[in-house]
Amino acid sequence: MPVREVSAHQLARALEGPEAERPLVLDVRNPDEVRVASIPGSLNVPLQELPARLEEVREVADRPVVVLCHLGVRSYHAAAFLESVGISAASLRGGIEGWAVEVDPRMPRY
Repeated sequence: MPVREVSAHQLARALEGPEAERPLVLDVRNPDEVRVASIPGSLNVPLQELPARLEEVREVADRPVVVLCHLGVRSYHAAAFLESVGISAASLRGGIEGWAVEVDPRMPRY
């Protein structure tokens, strides 16, 4: 089953919605990448730590989960993993780079 993907514009609209309906943004990049640029309020769980920290994610995954990385590859794999363990997740198409281009051009890029 293919992984669902959302665009940066779709995520931006969802984050502006009612708080109870806002997605959990799960950032699977490494901490040094997150220090360069991030979406406020996102939860950082590096991809290699995701299996070990699954319960931490499950505790806050009572709302839609959108996974992001730099360009969208790691987030695609993370979303597939989350789906395989029963957590509904989508990948942010284009990652934080797509967000910087489509939503926040002032965001630092790397």
